[in-house]
Amino acid sequence: MTDYKKPLPYVHEETRPFWDGTKRHELCLQKCQDCGKFRFYPRSICPYCFSYNTEWTGVSGRGKIYSFTVSYRESAPAFRADVPYSIAIIELEEGVRLVSNIVECRNEDISIDMPVEVVFDDVTPEITLPKFRPRRS
Repeated sequence: MTDYKKPLPYVHEETRPFWDGTKRHELCLQKCQDCGKFRFYPRSICPYCFSYNTEWTGVSGRGKIYSFTVSYRESAPAFRADVPYSIAIIELEEGVRLVSNIVECRNEDISIDMPVEVVFDDVTPEITLPKFRPRRS
């Protein structure tokens, strides 16, 4: 880990299990115990059936690129050294979508529907960010 200067996520009661999971290098999502659907972003009520009956479940970390862009301008000075960098919407096998970066891949090789898998970037002792690379298996 280096002296990380980029913005960090705000961890609070509803998101702490997600960030605790990434710190263990495990991708965890909320799953409704009543309707069985996964959801992301973390929240106290199921957006499908309005149940409060939720559990945190480890998921595969595999999915595909639903959409992406390559940023050629930094969004803040801390990102200047990364330009150009990818920003992607990943559709996980469990059906939820989340925003992340594609790593271990040239930007010009990224494509819609590319199979990807999660990798974990330990950016501080407290925060590990999930990122995605082209699937190897």
